[in-house]
Amino acid sequence: QVQLVESGGGLVQAGGSLRLSCAASGSIFRVYDMGWYRQAPGKQRELVADITNGGSTDYADSVKGRFTISRDNAKNTVFLQMNSLKPEDTAVYYCNVDAYTVPLRKVFWGQGTQVTVSS
Repeated sequence: QVQLVESGGGLVQAGGSLRLSCAASGSIFRVYDMGWYRQAPGKQRELVADITNGGSTDYADSVKGRFTISRDNAKNTVFLQMNSLKPEDTAVYYCNVDAYTVPLRKVFWGQGTQVTVSS
């Protein structure tokens, strides 16, 4: 089994920064893509950013230039550095890991961490 432990959420004023972390542990043979999604009240879950195991990244248009995703492959950990935060960034943020755990490949989700940006 695989466990994802998220940390780093909280309350911040507009213009501030937060750094989210998500560490994957358990019976992991290989990790592929890692990413962050978010879900605001009354809205669908949306992709924020993802990163391949080769380091290629993709971002939602709304966060480009403000958020940076990175990963530590040795520790199976993905990070999301969020700068210039806006009230519309308020949401529960979920990490997402595509991993091969014998005998199958599966996508795993973190428990979510609340990010609240005050105006």
